[in-house]
Amino acid sequence: MKTLSGNSALHLKSLLLAGALAGALAACTPQTELRGHVIEEDTLKGLKEGVDNKASVTESLGTPSTIATFDADIWYYISTTQMRKAFFDPVLKERTIVAVEFDPTGNVLATRRYSLKDGRAVAWVSRETPTRGRELTFLEQMFGNFGRFSNQGAAGTAGPGGGGGGGGR
Repeated sequence: MKTLSGNSALHLKSLLLAGALAGALAACTPQTELRGHVIEEDTLKGLKEGVDNKASVTESLGTPSTIATFDADIWYYISTTQMRKAFFDPVLKERTIVAVEFDPTGNVLATRRYSLKDGRAVAWVSRETPTRGRELTFLEQMFGNFGRFSNQGAAGTAGPGGGGGGGGR
């Protein structure tokens, strides 16, 4: 078996180091993630109020991302663009929501486009609803059932199902 000379070994180490560095840099390249219905402005302008209906909107735009909870006559088409670097949480870059509102007969009443600028931040409430009783520690949960079992299943007494088992005749 041949051994590498000093220069060859150094050259091989340099190549391996360069490859590892290139792999690490490639892993940190931001990835663009696009999700949802991307609706072009021309397609949206092609919808005519009072002329188009739910069937023609479905044909033009596809099925909606969601339908309004309290009013089935408003359809929403949602698209999101976000950037992700390696294992970090994604950063929201763009969100577009197209709302198509229908009149009671099912014809298009209005179309609106909303962007990330139109959104509002929602403040989460960190309070919790208290429950009755007390909270158990981890150890109380793990060992809490020891000693709570009865001796009904012990030898000589009937267990679940009534029979003593054994299978003898």
